[in-house]
Amino acid sequence: MVAVEQALPSASQLAARIMRGGRVLACPVDEGLLLVIGAGEPMAGALVAEINDDVAIRVTASIIGWRLALPSASCTHGFAALLQMKDTDRPLTTFRLGEDNKRYIFAPRSIPVSDAAALLAELAGEQLGGLIDWVVDGLMQGPMGSPGLAAIIALLQSRKGGNGFVELVGETHDGAIFVKGWGRIEPGVCRVVVNGGKPVVCDCGIAAFLRDDVPAGGAGFVGLLSTKEPLRVRDIEGIIYRGRGGWRYAPVHEHRQIAGPSETPGHIRSVLLQTRSSPQVLLQLRSAANSFEGRETVSSLPVPVRMGIDSAFEAAGGAFLISGWLLDPEAHVQSVKLCGQRAAVPLHDRWTRLERADVTDAFTDEPMFRSAFGYAIHSHGFIAFAGGLGWDAAAPLHLELTLKDSRRAFMPLAPTRVPPRLAALRQISSIDPANWGLAEIVDRQIVPFLCASEAPAPRVGTIVDAGAFEQADGPPIVIAAEDSEEGDMAPFLGLLALDPETRSAPIALVLPAERFRRHAGRIREFAQFYRLSLRLISAEESGDLYDLLETGIRVISHETVVLLAGSLLPNRAGWYSKLVAAHKAHGGIISPTLAYEDHSVRWAGTWPVGQSEYPSGGRYAGYPLSAVMALKLTQVAAASFECCIMPREAFLRAGGFSGCYLGSQQKGLDLGLRLSRAGMPSYWLPSVQMLGADETPGAAAAPLLERIDRRIFAARWAPAPEGESNWLEEVPA
Repeated sequence: MVAVEQALPSASQLAARIMRGGRVLACPVDEGLLLVIGAGEPMAGALVAEINDDVAIRVTASIIGWRLALPSASCTHGFAALLQMKDTDRPLTTFRLGEDNKRYIFAPRSIPVSDAAALLAELAGEQLGGLIDWVVDGLMQGPMGSPGLAAIIALLQSRKGGNGFVELVGETHDGAIFVKGWGRIEPGVCRVVVNGGKPVVCDCGIAAFLRDDVPAGGAGFVGLLSTKEPLRVRDIEGIIYRGRGGWRYAPVHEHRQIAGPSETPGHIRSVLLQTRSSPQVLLQLRSAANSFEGRETVSSLPVPVRMGIDSAFEAAGGAFLISGWLLDPEAHVQSVKLCGQRAAVPLHDRWTRLERADVTDAFTDEPMFRSAFGYAIHSHGFIAFAGGLGWDAAAPLHLELTLKDSRRAFMPLAPTRVPPRLAALRQISSIDPANWGLAEIVDRQIVPFLCASEAPAPRVGTIVDAGAFEQADGPPIVIAAEDSEEGDMAPFLGLLALDPETRSAPIALVLPAERFRRHAGRIREFAQFYRLSLRLISAEESGDLYDLLETGIRVISHETVVLLAGSLLPNRAGWYSKLVAAHKAHGGIISPTLAYEDHSVRWAGTWPVGQSEYPSGGRYAGYPLSAVMALKLTQVAAASFECCIMPREAFLRAGGFSGCYLGSQQKGLDLGLRLSRAGMPSYWLPSVQMLGADETPGAAAAPLLERIDRRIFAARWAPAPEGESNWLEEVPA
């Protein structure tokens, strides 16, 4: 026990040490900030201090002095000095101060802030309040880290007296935190320190109101804490404020009430009419009282403004595509925002408006709107892309309408979370192809939405081995059976079995989940009949051919893979060994010639075109196969992933296929160029040919989808060509 007392001397013992004169105690407050406490003659103001008898360590110290509670003949006044210096944890030996260069000796060890507070209380007596205020004022002058803020909290917690309590803490959808309680606080905007898991300094708008149940000099208060740093209401332990009579600490009451974002506005409204403060603070509180409470309030507006949402899609990465209508014939609405947790994105300055005569018809007979319609204006519809809210699947979302008279109304939003490709296709299918605004919708909404979205990697479903897949030799053939039915697979598997090379090779057949469930059993019987080393893979939520191929690549673990679209058929046997041999000799990615069923060339390499960054695949398109079969292996700008051999690891490092495209052509070209820029060469092998047709989307909007993909590709790889602003005019209705 004696050892403990010597290690941790009491405040009286510390005071006795410095009262002997010539001694000072050091208290590191923050990195680069030191508090020095001593006793001697009266002194105050800014004085030059020298540390460790080193003229290189001379700083200006801010000094406050006071008459000691128990003065002696040699020491009548105490002093505290705040000084900025580097390395406050360095050994401290001497301290010279003032014009007379009076020399003090540092105690061997520094003391923590809690001991410094007790020492000041011992030395200052009734003058402690003013002394603590001076120290805190000095600390609050500059930027403070967590240790400095913790020091302020420790100093003020040592102050006796009724300084108030925080009785209610509430969250808001705007990110501010509402506090309610009582204290000796002045209304207005002030800086406060919030004591919590990590102390922070923030601005607080305070309003006061009368309360009969608090000590004399106290009043009720409400405030809005605004900070850029994330702050959880359950972590708040108290607030430090500068009120009447100096700095005060108001702890959170043990029986505090915590309100969620939907309950907080009601708590603000219940007291708002009783409060007094500056106009700025009262406006902030009034706005917070009129915040989102989890319910729709647009329909209750007493002005002719109504709103509806037709669809709202959310893709990974925080990209939103929202369509609906806003009926505002008298132009009362000033802004429309999409709001999430601590963030908001304006829609009114980026959306595309559409004609919606059906909305006009629906409200024509309502008294409030009857006199508002005129001039046959029906542009009530809108489609909007919004991004920048971040990705938080659990965060509630809502639309906020602000009227020109500052009133606000809200509409909860529950977006459907779907892959970006599916969201774009659904939105496009809902638009009349003859709509005059289609070009702007695509350019300003659909394309930016797809570019900003993050498509998740295809999800693997069931895996079934129908043969000795792992024991087979050679690179596995990953086959994407996108549109195959049970009957289509029998001849295809038969062709693989007729070629001795592919009959003994490992084959990974990837099907969409629905087709897998319907036909996996029968396909497995075919594979066993033909004695193929087949692995059947189900791809969940696959969008196209390349999603299926990526699923197969991610499932297997071989170093090299051969990719093959299920719609392609080899022109001759032996294609597999030729691709493997060329890859062993040259590395990189190697694709064969792709031809139509009439033996005319469909793809024979992707080639750069002049200075354009957009390569072309049409150099030999339409030529007979006989014109290119004798050509040698040739390096090209990008391979075709409908059929190729490539290193699996290179595919994974590149991140796989981009999910923002609606079709396959630019999707494959995009990956090919990424691999090329990463140093992976691509080759065309003319002596191997595959027969099949182009990608033939059945939708009537196929030309539109192709042009959207070109727009996305141009945004990712090259500036849009001059004069392309009217590119959509070529799309037939």
